[in-house]
Amino acid sequence: MLRFRRLASIVIVGFLVSACGEEEAATLEEQPPDEIYRAAERELNDNDNVEAARLFGEVERLYPYSEWAKRSVIMSAYAFHRSRQYDSSRAAAQRYLDFYPADEDAAYAQYLIALSHYDQIDDVSRDQAVTMDAMRELRTVVEFYPNSEYAASSRLKLDLALDHLAGKEMEIGRFYLKRGHYGAAVKRFRVVLEEYQTTRHTPEALHRLVEAYLSLGLDDDAMTAGAILGHNFRGSDWYSDSYALLTSNDLDAGTAGQDTGGWLREVYRQVVRGEWL
Repeated sequence: MLRFRRLASIVIVGFLVSACGEEEAATLEEQPPDEIYRAAERELNDNDNVEAARLFGEVERLYPYSEWAKRSVIMSAYAFHRSRQYDSSRAAAQRYLDFYPADEDAAYAQYLIALSHYDQIDDVSRDQAVTMDAMRELRTVVEFYPNSEYAASSRLKLDLALDHLAGKEMEIGRFYLKRGHYGAAVKRFRVVLEEYQTTRHTPEALHRLVEAYLSLGLDDDAMTAGAILGHNFRGSDWYSDSYALLTSNDLDAGTAGQDTGGWLREVYRQVVRGEWL
């Protein structure tokens, strides 16, 4: 008898939950789009982003060709982003761009797509594929919507993303340097100088090249790296360290090595001597 009562209670509860769900759905279908939209806004103001996104989605489902549906698509993208459901945010924003590519909120939709990647950029020890995705979408904002209010923020985030990628190269380069894999370290620091030279990591990359080349016995290359560092960042601690390191090895810290060849000599020729042709 007790077992039967428990089973009956479960059935009743399930029935009530199902009935409530059906009643809510019926209630929503009876409401005009503006009321559902405002209810979603209230949930958003109360920081219930998941429920807000659901209600915005209901407006789109029930009234697909209305102006309210149009507003709801971009708002659902925003609500999903606030709840850190980045895939859903990106999908909603892309849907908005597909249906309303010339609308005034198209720039914001593209910006949300970029943010859905950018806000997932993790520390430099992780894979950086998401950083590349973020940079691609941020460039789209800058290139397609240069006069929008989101262009400046996108440019700033592009610079930060570049800095992040340079930081990844530096981390790997330091790893190789500490373990005596000097050739592999040089390759990483070279990437920073050639692809991310506008980032804050450039002075350290030049100093690390001085360290690596000295360890390889390539004194001329070490001097050239030091000369470039001194020309561009003479007041930095990295130049002070390189200066001390070079002079302790009886090398001129301000002059390029005579036998330097290849890519580093080309950097010296362009940056220090101003010879671009």
